[in-house]
Amino acid sequence: MLRLVVADDHPIMRAALRAYVDSAPDMVCVGEAQNGVEVIERVREEHPDVVIMDLKMPVMGGVEATAAVMAIAPETSVLAVTTFSSEGHALQALNAGAKGYIVKDATAEQVLEAVRQVHGSSVPISPDVARKLEFNEVSEAEEFSAALAGSDYLPRIPPRETEVLNLLARGFSNREIALRMVLTEGAVKAHLGRLCVRFGVRDRVQLLIRATQLGLIEPQLEEGQEG
Repeated sequence: MLRLVVADDHPIMRAALRAYVDSAPDMVCVGEAQNGVEVIERVREEHPDVVIMDLKMPVMGGVEATAAVMAIAPETSVLAVTTFSSEGHALQALNAGAKGYIVKDATAEQVLEAVRQVHGSSVPISPDVARKLEFNEVSEAEEFSAALAGSDYLPRIPPRETEVLNLLARGFSNREIALRMVLTEGAVKAHLGRLCVRFGVRDRVQLLIRATQLGLIEPQLEEGQEG
């Protein structure tokens, strides 16, 4: 029996999500929360298997709460269930530690199946969000799942992201990479965010370590050309 905490600041949505959980024979809702602080309290009290996490909540939002849950209870899986379908929100949630990202227009059965998947080894992502993250086929989402599990797979990296990765490996800053590639710093950060998602890592240091382990870059780093 999967033990769940449901977190959403809207009472109607929270009640609907709880009703979804209560309808499933293999799940039980052991707590509710209306903000990130309450999520942390429920996790400490109930030790749930999965937290269904809204992103926009008062006091403490879902991204910050997800990172906190990963710090205090890494065995707990977080499924982001939100109205936001943008790439930026998805990257923030996934990089904070969420194992899945579902938009609230999903059906009850889709939400429940996503809960089962995050408790297992899959990474459920709503199709429209997956397209924005450039997981254009199911197999690519499965590759991301393998990355989070630490498998030695080689992700498919577009040429522009490959160039960003190589410049990062040479020690260039975001600003320097932007100047060399004629991009904005925001675009460089977006490329790095996608790379972190593809490799299943949380930051640029882990990204470089992982890419080096896979033989995609040379282990010897050079310093950037600017101070």
